[in-house]
Amino acid sequence: MTQQLVLEQGRSQIYSPGLPLAVYREVAAHLRQVEGVNTGLLPQQSQKFDYNDSQIGALWIEFSVVADAASREQVEQILAYYGDRYSPWEKFD
Repeated sequence: MTQQLVLEQGRSQIYSPGLPLAVYREVAAHLRQVEGVNTGLLPQQSQKFDYNDSQIGALWIEFSVVADAASREQVEQILAYYGDRYSPWEKFD
């Protein structure tokens, strides 16, 4: 069962441990199709290379004023889809 990830009105940053770069890009592209949603990728900040770590540090998601409840629900569904297939999303501090 997928945990509910609560995203703030402003900018939220989340990550999925070990998620490949290509999948992060796919998720970001998928989220950009939702009205009122902007997103981008933050680079990995670790100074130590680990082959099993993602090249991405986090995915940021920002809701504009035109993002309504339906847009938020669509974002939650997209994130749940990828979280179920790979690893659950976590908040990035």
